[in-house]
Amino acid sequence: MAGAASGATTLRFAHFWPAGSAINEQVFQKWADTIEAESDGELSVQIFPSQTLSKADKSYNATVNGLADITATAQGYTARRFPLTQIIELPGLSESAVQGSCLAQTLFEKNDALANEYRDSHVLFMFTTGQGFINTRETQIRKPEDLAGLRIRRPTAVVGEMLSSLGAQSVGMPAPQAYTAMQRGVIDGTTLPWEGMKTFRINELSNHHTEMPLYTLTFVTTMNKQTYERLPDNLKQVIDDNTGMKWARKAGEVFAAEDAAGREQAEGPEHEIVEIPDPLNDPDWGPPLKKATQGYLDELESRGRPSQQVYKQARQIAQQCAEG
Repeated sequence: MAGAASGATTLRFAHFWPAGSAINEQVFQKWADTIEAESDGELSVQIFPSQTLSKADKSYNATVNGLADITATAQGYTARRFPLTQIIELPGLSESAVQGSCLAQTLFEKNDALANEYRDSHVLFMFTTGQGFINTRETQIRKPEDLAGLRIRRPTAVVGEMLSSLGAQSVGMPAPQAYTAMQRGVIDGTTLPWEGMKTFRINELSNHHTEMPLYTLTFVTTMNKQTYERLPDNLKQVIDDNTGMKWARKAGEVFAAEDAAGREQAEGPEHEIVEIPDPLNDPDWGPPLKKATQGYLDELESRGRPSQQVYKQARQIAQQCAEG
């Protein structure tokens, strides 16, 4: 945190989305503008998009350590750091970014064990993508056996376990790296929601889409604890007034709109979309997905994490969020 020439306190906000993306312009920049306006200019937010201050998989720790004052990042990019939060990623819990963001924020507020995963930072709001699925360059995926031997980019270890259970070779990398990796043939496809396909231009490379709800990716916007605690009470109140469900829902709404726009991009004749709307009850997709889900929950329980309780609560909250 540094003082600007005007006397304002400048907060450095790092994230990995492109500067021109809807997520940056309609969520993070709007949040920054609101903070500046409501603090009467005492707070200034300087946004560093496109990994310019910190790489996607390093940004949570960069914020904890003070390189950045605020970050927005995927929890799964910091491998196994947020195992209870990543229960939200499991298939079948959320059908949209709005529902998923409501679920993530509510679960964070109501589950102490999950909230404890963020004890080293000051969480502002949680949100999620819409449903993520499989996109390939040359091979259309209709059944799990079609994935055999294919190198598929996965965002997190949890999603990687799902892909492995389906027969694919999962390759871990943040979303900004997927375009180059697919272009160069390092991977045969990627898992992304429609928003990511648009934002990171993967629709330009991928002509085959299997709209099989595989996961929901969670994100957190969080602040360095010392930065927050050093603020005077009136500026803490500005931050507090822009923390929680209001901005979680806003992010979810923007993601949902981008999902619709990304799918519209792929409705041309050069694209083929296979729809598998209820994979957990599909005779081909359901068994390996259910086995991987249970395996993840059991593995956390064996490490003393209350995964079954969190999963049950997540299912209940997801239903409440779906009902409005």
